[in-house]
Amino acid sequence: MMDEYFAVPISPTNKRARAQMDALLEREGIERDRNLTYSAAIYDDDGQMIATGSLFENTLRCLAVDGAHRGEGLMAVIVAHLVQAQLERGNTHLFLYTKIDSAKFFAPLGFTEIARVDGRLVFMENRRDGFSRYLKSLAPYAGERPGAALVMNANPFTLGHAALAERAARENERVVLFVLSEDRSLVPYKDRLAMVKAACAKYDNVSVVSSGSYMISSAKFPSYFLKDADIVTRTHAELDATLFTRIAAALNLTRRYVGEEPFSHTTSLYNEALAEVLPKAGIELAVIPRAQAQGEAISASHVRQLIHDGQIEAIRPLVPETTYAYLTSDAGQNAVKRIQASDDVIHH
Repeated sequence: MMDEYFAVPISPTNKRARAQMDALLEREGIERDRNLTYSAAIYDDDGQMIATGSLFENTLRCLAVDGAHRGEGLMAVIVAHLVQAQLERGNTHLFLYTKIDSAKFFAPLGFTEIARVDGRLVFMENRRDGFSRYLKSLAPYAGERPGAALVMNANPFTLGHAALAERAARENERVVLFVLSEDRSLVPYKDRLAMVKAACAKYDNVSVVSSGSYMISSAKFPSYFLKDADIVTRTHAELDATLFTRIAAALNLTRRYVGEEPFSHTTSLYNEALAEVLPKAGIELAVIPRAQAQGEAISASHVRQLIHDGQIEAIRPLVPETTYAYLTSDAGQNAVKRIQASDDVIHH
């Protein structure tokens, strides 16, 4: 039966196909993800869509087979098509997120479970040893004595980030500071990494490390099969925390620092979920009050807004001198131009 079917691309301008895709996803309890760069479908002889799947960066998303056609091998056809499309784009290391009861369909198709959030989500990749190889790559940052960790986007690196790094460096023999490496922020990864390294160069016990593919930003985390925004946030946090506990065990990290979040409901929920998961693995969560300037909490979004408005001098009280120097240098002009050209500097 499977040999009779083949997948074809869905054109972004094909309204009928898009409507069929939305209807099929809805029947399967899925909402179309807003971050899709390619979609494909399988049709029956009557032109009705009976399976679909999509891509975003190096992930497979929105995979669904019509209930009346389960058991016909359609998922294998759509996944094979999407994997080939990824290979043509130069993406060989692939990931997917799926419902708990759907994970069993992907194991025979070459995907291995990395972690799960019970009752809600399974995170998988197309390499059997991908995560273990990642942990081995971090071996130079392990130590016999316990250390601490920070995970930050640094978009850009502010005095708030600097206060967290200073506190961690002062209270611990060694610190591993992970910078999210996904290029989904207005300030590109290479610029964020450069600013963090410049600011932390004065600490001989702080190692600045790329997060790799196993620390997931909110920009990349999928929400298409999780219906409630708070559940999305908690699931994201619990998955991040689950992965982090394994990273921490490999590096002997027993404390993680985060900034207090009095204003953002989403970040507050995220911190609450970390506080529930990490201690169960023997990891202390240190929540540090937000650094302030001129009586207000320092935020990267406010710094981006000032840059967007052309008030580069106004960021000086809010960022380390190293960040200001970088953003006013030739090397930092691409980041500045990206911020100034954006219509939304608050959420990116």
